[in-house]
Amino acid sequence: MYTDLPYSTIAVTFIGGLAMFLYGISTMSDGMKKLSGERIRTLMTALTSNRFTGLFVGAFATMVIQSSSAIVVMLVSLVQAQLVTYTQAMGVILGAEIGTTFTAQLIAFRLEDYALLVFASGLAMKILGRTPAVRQWGEATAGFGLLFFGMQLMSEAMAPLRSYPPLLLLLHQLEVPLISIAVGLCVTAIIQSSSAFVGIIMVLAQQGSLTLEASIPLMLGSNIGTCITGAIASLGMFRAARRVSLAQILINVGSVTFFLFWIPQAIDLVRMISAGADLPRQIANAYTLYNVLMALVFLPLLPVVARMVVFLLPDKTEEQRLIPAVWYLRASALQTPSMALGFVRAAMAR
Repeated sequence: MYTDLPYSTIAVTFIGGLAMFLYGISTMSDGMKKLSGERIRTLMTALTSNRFTGLFVGAFATMVIQSSSAIVVMLVSLVQAQLVTYTQAMGVILGAEIGTTFTAQLIAFRLEDYALLVFASGLAMKILGRTPAVRQWGEATAGFGLLFFGMQLMSEAMAPLRSYPPLLLLLHQLEVPLISIAVGLCVTAIIQSSSAFVGIIMVLAQQGSLTLEASIPLMLGSNIGTCITGAIASLGMFRAARRVSLAQILINVGSVTFFLFWIPQAIDLVRMISAGADLPRQIANAYTLYNVLMALVFLPLLPVVARMVVFLLPDKTEEQRLIPAVWYLRASALQTPSMALGFVRAAMAR
C-alpha cells in the first residue's frame, strides 16, 4: 500500500516548506532588528542594573526581535565593550529564554489560511513604503506570512505519512527522553533557532506524528542547542564576554537535567492548564511553562552561577592588560576645565 506514496513529491514539498519556514523566521527577525535593534541595544545597556530588571528587559527585547540568539550575541558584544558586566547579562539571558516562547505562542494560532494574504500585505509595505520604518515593518510582516505558509507546506507534505509504519517506528523512538533531547540539541544547533525547531515540532504534532510525551524532551534539547550561537559569537573574545555564553550553557543544561525527572508531572500540568486546546497549543504552553519556571528558579541563584562561571573561566593577568582602562579621568574635574584638560593629557599619554 505504501509503495505508491509519492516520496519525491513529499520530500520536495517538505524541504521547500521547511526552507520557507526558516526563511520566514529569519526575515521577520531581520525586519524587527532593523526596526528596533539599536533601541534594544541601548535599552539593555541602560536597564540591566540588577538581575530583576535584566529579566524583564531580556523578555521584552526577545519578543520584539524574535530571536534569543540575537540577544545573546548582542550581550556578548556589550560585555566585550565593557558596557554591561557578565553578571548583569545573566538576568537578560533568563528573560530571553522567556521571550523566545512568544514565537511558539504565535505559531500555535495556526493562521495558515491567511499566510499568503499576510505575506502580500507585508511585501506591499516593503516595496511601497515611503519611510524606512514602514519598509522594515513590511519586511517583518512578509516574514511572518512566509513562516505560516512554510508550515502549511510541511503539514501537507507530512499528511500522507501519518500512518506510515517506518516513520511511526522512528518517531516512537523519540519518546525515549535522552534520545529526544539529543535530537533536539543537534537539530537546533544546525538551524541555530530554537523557535524554528519548536515550530517544526508543532507541525509534526498537528499531523499526529508526535505526541506531547515526545515533544517536551525535544524542546528541552532545543534549549541546549540554541546555546551554540552564543558560543560561536564569543570565540576569540575576552573572558568576560565568553562567560556570557558559558552562563547560558550552565543554566540551560542544569535546568534540562532537573526538568528531565519531572516530565510526567509536567505533562499532567500542561494538559490541565490547556484543557480543550489542541496539541500544538499544548506544546506552546509547555514551552512557555518550562522557560518561565526555569527563569524563576535560576533568578535567585544567579550569584551562585556567577561564581561558578568565574571558577571555570578565571581572569588572566595577561588578558587584563589588554582591557582598556581609564586611570586619570574624573567627572569632578569638569568643574575646573584646566584641571580636566590636564587629566585628559595624562590619559592620552598613558
